[in-house]
Amino acid sequence: MIEVVVKNLGKTLNLAEGTSLAELRDMLYPHNKYSIIGATVNNVASGLSTKLFQNKTVRFVTVADPEGREIYLNSLTLVLGKAVSDTIKHGSFIIEHSISNGYFVRIFDGPIAVLHVTGNIIKKKMRQIIENDIPFQSFSKPTVEVVKLMEDRGNTAAANLLKFRKSFYTTYYKLDETVDYVVTGTVPSTSYLKVFDLQPYNDGWLLQLPDPKSEDTVMPLVDMPRLYNTYKNNWSLEHKARLTGIAELNNISKDNLPVMIMISEARHEKNIVRISDKITSDSKIKVVLIAGPSSSGKTTFSKRLSVQLAASGVKPVPLSLDNYFVNRNMNPIDENGQLDFESLYSLDLPKFYADLEGLIKGECVNTPVYNFETGLRNETPVPLKLNDSEVLIIEGTHALNPELTKTLPEKALFKIFVSALNTMSLNDHICIPADDTRLLRRIIRDFKYRGYSAEDTILRWPSVRRGEVKWIDPFQEEADEMFNSSLLFELAATSRQAIPLLMEVPHYSDAYPIAYRLRTMLRFIQPINFNDIPATSLLREFLGGSGFKY
Repeated sequence: MIEVVVKNLGKTLNLAEGTSLAELRDMLYPHNKYSIIGATVNNVASGLSTKLFQNKTVRFVTVADPEGREIYLNSLTLVLGKAVSDTIKHGSFIIEHSISNGYFVRIFDGPIAVLHVTGNIIKKKMRQIIENDIPFQSFSKPTVEVVKLMEDRGNTAAANLLKFRKSFYTTYYKLDETVDYVVTGTVPSTSYLKVFDLQPYNDGWLLQLPDPKSEDTVMPLVDMPRLYNTYKNNWSLEHKARLTGIAELNNISKDNLPVMIMISEARHEKNIVRISDKITSDSKIKVVLIAGPSSSGKTTFSKRLSVQLAASGVKPVPLSLDNYFVNRNMNPIDENGQLDFESLYSLDLPKFYADLEGLIKGECVNTPVYNFETGLRNETPVPLKLNDSEVLIIEGTHALNPELTKTLPEKALFKIFVSALNTMSLNDHICIPADDTRLLRRIIRDFKYRGYSAEDTILRWPSVRRGEVKWIDPFQEEADEMFNSSLLFELAATSRQAIPLLMEVPHYSDAYPIAYRLRTMLRFIQPINFNDIPATSLLREFLGGSGFKY
């Protein structure tokens, strides 16, 4: 017998050695068979076929949990792979990135992207596979054998990735004759996957998963044309350079790596110059608003944009939204009774409106100075006046919120959204979430400059994301320009600093599942030396060694 702690129920059970998670689930939740789709075992995501042979701590997960959604996506990816191979003789597919509450997919017949008619046939095939309740099987074999198996089955993307796996053994998954590698597990059988959709989206397809708030329906589609075009442009450049996967990045020789870094940095600079030129070519623009989620690099972007504006004869004048905080005793309270500093209404909007209107008119205004130690505004304001050759640079969480600028003429505003829209994938079937790129940046920055551990940052991340979903994400399509701050070589650069920090997260911590997943991803990547990354690189804001002052 073994002891198993079930965290969901706060119970310790004595079970026969070799009991599977599925058997334990059926014992505890006999009426919730299809809702519970996986578990964490000692804080590591696992499929329900996992058997328990030692004392363990188990937490069952649903699609409302990050681990559950990953298991669901893994399983649906295998179903899609089988449907594509059953429908198209030389069919293949790529899951590029998440967008619009789904995952953007390209499906190919040889080198040709499939038409909507064929795509609808594939969706019908997926539904048929799900209705047939086909079991998923897992096998653990020497990694070299798994690589050979993937190559023989035509899954070259998985084979190329696994060549960089350092473990002697690798677990792979099989659905009928379709084989693939996934980082975590799958559901027991295809009947668990009844809720999904595959619908046309721009020049590809959107794969949709269940809504965590209502598991009987898929997540509602939110069209994001500007964001899609930004992703598309970036992916197109990477595709031309044959750098869409980690295996391709790892295979770059040491001699060619400095050139690739220079090309990546040049793309950033080219876009910053283009945006600067749009601003300086319109004399009516007096306020540049820059928003973006945490660790998107908007601070370095604003500094590099300011340099380009100055080079064109326009003087940038920074104005911090932080100085417009209301006195702390007037700050809004969130649903947990805590001070909500993320709220738009933590700002003194009437004062902000009045100052911006005056500045645009050419008047001198007294801008406030906020003291974060006392939580009060200083008594002595700072006078400010805009000359004809000057523009305001306002960077902050709420910069694109229409409520912030509703009293200002649109022609005087230029709005920029900055985010790290990573299009580099582990392989064709495993995309790397853009949020992971930002979280890794924040883990490194918080440790180096704020004294927080990786555990602290990961535990705080859900709260950060809730604030972004409420106050930033809804307004990104308001932007006149989107700037993608990710870099082709970024994960190879951050892995060297991130892995040791992630290793320090205690196994028992609630932060461990994310830390383990990030470590697993980063260990596929060959780290690079920092010496070739220029001091002006946006990545230096997080890695250190920046030529800018923060």
